[in-house]
Amino acid sequence: MTLVALPAPYDFDLSVERFRVFGPDRAVLWEDGALYRAIDGQDVRIAGAPGGVNVEPHDPAIERHVKTLLGIDHDLAAFQRWAKGDPVLAEVVEQLAGFRPPVIPDPWEQLVGVITAQQVSLVAAGAIRNRFIERFGVCVGRVWAFPTRAVVAVIEPEELVAVGFSRAKAAATVALAQSELDLAGLRELPDDDVRVAIIAQKGLGKWSAEWFLARHLARPTAWPLGDLVLEKAAQRFYGVTAAELGPRLAPFQNLSAHYLLAALRQP
Repeated sequence: MTLVALPAPYDFDLSVERFRVFGPDRAVLWEDGALYRAIDGQDVRIAGAPGGVNVEPHDPAIERHVKTLLGIDHDLAAFQRWAKGDPVLAEVVEQLAGFRPPVIPDPWEQLVGVITAQQVSLVAAGAIRNRFIERFGVCVGRVWAFPTRAVVAVIEPEELVAVGFSRAKAAATVALAQSELDLAGLRELPDDDVRVAIIAQKGLGKWSAEWFLARHLARPTAWPLGDLVLEKAAQRFYGVTAAELGPRLAPFQNLSAHYLLAALRQP
């Protein structure tokens, strides 16, 4: 195994908590105290270690993928300095010391995940996502490679309905797979252009675009307005609506949202 260093402080168990709390995720599997991820056809084990994570097997491409997955693109140090000026976040950041929100490295995977999560609980969305992964993905050791865009582009929407998608979500997923949208190229665009490109797709709206900016591109000002759990967090911690809170948290809305949502899940 090889140590992949991450900026301190880093708490692996706290950072990857979302892969445990909502049930098993076939594509990012928590098992035996470690994360498993299919990377370049290999079953990669990622486990917490002093100074970062131990990764096995390891090569430069796997390391890049692991660092992206574990949120290396977040400017956590700048956020922590800024949060000291907000009484609520100052306390939350102290309580969640070492929390670095993970992101999904694959834009296609993130958007399909957003579609499955629309208007259902994350536990229900996870169950649907897992059936989709097992039906159309590839098993790699104890984890699954997420179904590719090319595979989904040639199936019928009814095949997705059979694994739990609503008809609208099935149609939107196949339409996205068949679209000409350059998903990888979205990384090169400014936030507003990414929003326009996502919203132009069938079945994807503002909420979907913000979560794509937040959980794939790690853009600092992403703020998923309309998210019911984020609304609950805004009311609980600040006593205001999420629409009112967003501007107050500039320019770190994304990390603020992650920290508030994580704090809401704590005992």
